[in-house]
Order: sequence, then structure tokens, then C-alpha cells
Amino acid sequence: MSYYLGIDSSTQGIKAVVIDPVAGVIVGGAGVNYTADLPQYNCSDGVLPDPDPLVKHADPLMWLAALDLLLERLGDSGVDMGRIAAVGGDGQQHGSVYLNDGFGAALGRLDPALTLAEQLKPGLARRTSPIWMDSSTSEECRDLNERFGTRMQADTGSPAVERFTGPQIRRFAKLDPQGYAATSRIHLVSSFLCSVLIGHDAPLDSGDGAGMNLLNLRTMTWDAEIAGYTAPGLTAKLPQVAAGVAGGLNPYFAKYGLRAGIPVAVWTGDNPASLIGTGAWCAGVAVVSLGTSDTFFAAMGDFRTDPQGCGHVFGNPAGGFMSLACFKNGSLARDRVRQEAGVDWAFFDTGAFEATPPGNGGRLALPWYVPEITPPVLKPRVRANFDFAAAAPAVRVRAAVEGQILAMRCHTAWIGDFKVIRVTGGASGSAGIRQTLADVFNAKVESVAVRDSAALGGAMLAAHLDGVALATMADRFAPVTAVCEPRSSNAALYDELLPVIGELETQDP
Repeated sequence: MSYYLGIDSSTQGIKAVVIDPVAGVIVGGAGVNYTADLPQYNCSDGVLPDPDPLVKHADPLMWLAALDLLLERLGDSGVDMGRIAAVGGDGQQHGSVYLNDGFGAALGRLDPALTLAEQLKPGLARRTSPIWMDSSTSEECRDLNERFGTRMQADTGSPAVERFTGPQIRRFAKLDPQGYAATSRIHLVSSFLCSVLIGHDAPLDSGDGAGMNLLNLRTMTWDAEIAGYTAPGLTAKLPQVAAGVAGGLNPYFAKYGLRAGIPVAVWTGDNPASLIGTGAWCAGVAVVSLGTSDTFFAAMGDFRTDPQGCGHVFGNPAGGFMSLACFKNGSLARDRVRQEAGVDWAFFDTGAFEATPPGNGGRLALPWYVPEITPPVLKPRVRANFDFAAAAPAVRVRAAVEGQILAMRCHTAWIGDFKVIRVTGGASGSAGIRQTLADVFNAKVESVAVRDSAALGGAMLAAHLDGVALATMADRFAPVTAVCEPRSSNAALYDELLPVIGELETQDP
């Protein structure tokens, strides 16, 4: 029977998942870590070093090298690449790639004897790509929000936000007008890699396109007024917005055993892909992804926006819309707390959550080690209502985890009141974190069997092109493996602690 391939190009690496939906099994996978496997690109944790802590860029050639290496490893793993009938995928949201007139021609004549990076390097109009972690566009966001007011959020789903692509484009056009003029196409990470796979310009889907402050979600077209103000001639530089099949697979990839011409789905963003991969594309179930950043997202039955202006609305690859709140200080912050406390990850369960009581005696912390997104904070530091650095390791760990989850609840109330939350991502393996999530939200927390939910979502969307029902695949590939029920006494305790989060967020920076 046919296999389907999903590729997830994320912040710190790229992963592949291959599924057999008839047998209901994941038949294989592979991964590439940018730091460990591609050190020549100097992108530790997927980010180029920069003296300005607000600037976070990556090398787009690294993403191309990673795609080559990923498919090589997938073939070497024993997966029958010839049985793959379609490809889907996703990219980290908001990252942008700037290409010149030569890029399309280079795609059309890819030589399998050479690498993608060496052949496509001349097609870059800009050598680096701003990614979602970048916070250097405050001035551009202020310009856009002052010019368009509430319409920006009402029509694009979000106010102008530092990491979103529109403000990033505006900054590039201002600082390097010649580079911008030489740019003929601006792709997101998703549509850039999809274009490489099909050998010509790929469209964007509404899930990833909505993370640009440029797509009017009421019309599902580029907003000409906003785009025109953002940068001159911008609309002509943007891909089309579409769904379904982007094109057939470029013959270049036959060197990895893939069949030329198989359909490639229009790629989406990592969060919309995870919505599919966790089986939560229908309204009623929320998903918390505990990764590099923490995200809270859910399908939406109706279009509405966050009155605080922190949350976002994107397109849902299964149709309609999805809501999302992103917290930049996710697992990277938890890891920093872990390192400074001198403990291992197991301590989060066997030490912190066993040695300290729920609520931590009222001691809470917001571990902001990098500029935060929700709420917007450009000057990072740990904010706490006690001496965080001097406290015992168990106290620090619990204070940070409870602070993060309470802040998540505060900033997602606009999305809805959920009785079921599905959890995914690396930190979802912690029983202590899962139980805290259940108690803070007073909701049942379900762990799903697959942790690479974005890559799985890409594979499911590829299979869906071939007529396989999403619901059938969710039952097979994302079954619930563990459930944490909320404890009512703890839920009441956390209700009382919610106001402390507001006090910490408004502490003097």
C-alpha cells in the first residue's frame, strides 16, 4: 500500500515521518539537528549569532542542506522510498526568505549531482532569514499599528507583531532598499521549501500566510492597502494563497528513491500542522505544545480575536480558522532554570513536584530569559515574587513551571474554556508538568502517542490529498496514551494565584 511523507522544518532541526494509513503505522522517520549535524552554518539552536540580542536570523542555505541530509538519512534508514505516494510538510512560522530573479530558473535545472545549497545560493537576494524569534521590528510594528489601528487585528487576525513577516519586510525595505529592490519573491520557510520540492514557485496556505500581518482573513487575499504601506510593490513579490496540491515532485529528488511527479501538498506552518497531527482540527479540544516555545492553539468555530492583542488567528488547514497564543520562553527557559539549579530533567518530577506543594507557598516566577511575546517584553529577566536565585532548586523549578502555565491560562481565556487539552512536545513527557497543566486549567489533559505532531500533520495532509479521511488517521496515529485528571482542590488554589501573574508581568523591568 501507499506511504505518505511529512516533513517538519522547525527552529532547531528538520524531521520526517512516513506513514502507512491503511495499516495504521508509522513506517519510518529521520531527523537532522542543525547544531550537531550542520555546524558549518554556525546556527547554534538554529540561530545565527548577532551582537544585538533582538536580532534572530538563520541561514536559509542551512535549511536546504538539512533537506538533502534528511532525505538521505530517510532512505538509508530502510524506508521504501518508492512507495511514498505524496509529500506534505510545514515550516517554522513567520521566517522569511528573500529571492531574486535567478531563483526560479535555478529550481528548474537542479542537477542531482550537486547539492541544493550550492545550486540555489545565487538565487538569494538576502543572505540571512529573520525567524520567529526576532524582536527587532518594534518601530515598524508601531508604524503599522498607528496607521491601521484596530483594522490590522480585525482583518489579519493579529496586531502588528515583531516576529511577523510584514514588519520584518518593512524593516528590510527601509534598511536595505537596494536588496529589497533586487528581491522578486518573498517566501516563508514553508513555501520556500515546498518550491524547492516541486521545482517552481509554490503557493502559501492560509495557516502560514496569516502569520504575516498581510493576509486579509475575511477575503483570504493579500490586503492591498496594508501590503502597499508595508513596502513598495510588495503584493507582486508575495506568493499566491491556495490549498491542495502545490505541484509534482522535482526529478532532483529521485536520487533519494522518491518518484518524480508525485503530488506535493501546499505546505503550512508548524502550528497548523500540529493542529492536524494531534487530531484537534475540530472545535472543542485545545492543544498545548511544550517545545522551544510553548504554544496554545485550538480550532475556532467562529472568527474572533484577542482583546489584549497578544493572541493570533490563523487559517486551519482542515478549513476555517484556528487560534494561537505563543510564549517564547518555553523549554529553552525551562532548560536554563534546570541548568542554573544544577539538576537533570528527571528532577522536574522526582524532585521539584514531589518535594514542594502545589502553589509553592505562593512563590511564582516568570522565567523570561529572552524577549517575550506574550505579553510583549523586550527586556528579559526572571520576574519573581521571591529571591529566585537564592531559593532551593525544587522551589525554583516549581515556581517557573507554575508561573509559565498560569500565564498561559491568563492569556488564552479569550480562546475559550476547554475541558479537554491535548499536550505534545518534548516537555509533555513530564508527569509533573502535565498534572500542573490539568490543575491550572481544571481540564483533562490527554497525552498523544506521537511527539512529532507537526511532521505527522504534514504526512496526514499528504494522505488526505489521496482521499484518506483525517478522522481515520487521527484515531490511528494520535491515540491518547495517558490522561491526567484535574484535582479540584489544586484548581481552586491556582484560581487564587492568577492575580499574582498580573503583578509579575507589570513589575518594573
